[in-house]
Amino acid sequence: MRQHTRIRVELGDRSYPVDIGPGVRHSLPGIVRQLGARRAAVVSARPDDWIPDPGVPSLTLRARDGETDKTLGTVEALCREFVRFGLTRTDVVVSVGGGTTTDVVGLAAGLYHRGVAVVHLPTSLLAQVDASVGGKTAVNTPEGKNLIGTYWQPSAVLCDTDYLRTLPEREMLNGYGEIARCHFIGAGDLRELPLHEQIAASVARKAQIVSADERDTGLRHLLNYGHTLGHALELATDFRLRHGEGVAIGTVFAGRLAQALGRIDAQRAVEHLEVVRHYGLPHELPADVGPAQLIELMRRDKKATSGLTFVLDGKDGPELVSGLPEEVVTRVLAETPRAAV
Repeated sequence: MRQHTRIRVELGDRSYPVDIGPGVRHSLPGIVRQLGARRAAVVSARPDDWIPDPGVPSLTLRARDGETDKTLGTVEALCREFVRFGLTRTDVVVSVGGGTTTDVVGLAAGLYHRGVAVVHLPTSLLAQVDASVGGKTAVNTPEGKNLIGTYWQPSAVLCDTDYLRTLPEREMLNGYGEIARCHFIGAGDLRELPLHEQIAASVARKAQIVSADERDTGLRHLLNYGHTLGHALELATDFRLRHGEGVAIGTVFAGRLAQALGRIDAQRAVEHLEVVRHYGLPHELPADVGPAQLIELMRRDKKATSGLTFVLDGKDGPELVSGLPEEVVTRVLAETPRAAV
């Protein structure tokens, strides 16, 4: 029997389901029908045979996963194609691709006509466990990651696990980086669960947090565990390090930094390393990136409203910690092992 799981993100009249399991992409026509859409613009970074028929006249636009196209220029180009197709405010946009595609398409849907419905079909593990859920949409600038964006909740998310069968190993690792950090934000120990259950547990924890704090005013900061250094590493390596890989290194660093600040003991700090290593993820800093460069990039982080800011573990659980002394962060960076060249 094919196992499907449904998790709801509860946001009042903006609530929506996240369906997880093999073959769930084929429910797209029914969702489009429920929305009352008469046309669909499908933005896909995957082959045509990965795209389910939305059940209404549709336009398929090609996309490319990856940070290179995660720009305002891409958003504008999509919106102009929506205009040419005659997409109205009562129609629907569908994304088929990884996390960068859901980010870009979500932002385009949120801006076009000041908001049209969007349904995400995330095809990577990273997108299924994190990027497609929660309504955060954003693009990059040369100065930083995700600096231009808005909140636009999808109408539904279809996490079809059949898509994952074709992913190369590194793409799977990219998603495991986000699953690993869930261990430290209240999802529990997921390491021995089947992959379907790890995805569902990660989504369920994110749904709880987003339902309580949609606009990132408090609790939702927990989802950025490992991301402050992770985003800086992506930029510093010109995206040679993938997002999940950067988050994995950032998660281990968060444990080291929390220990240095006396927030957790050595055993808990080691647990960060053990969880990340369980998934086969990188856990050392790149040899060619120095502390000064990373400090400068972390100052630009969107959470850094009052100095260097990290989500850190503590005796009462993880929380956002602002105004960290630069000398402490620099010292812990200098003490962190580096990967062999």
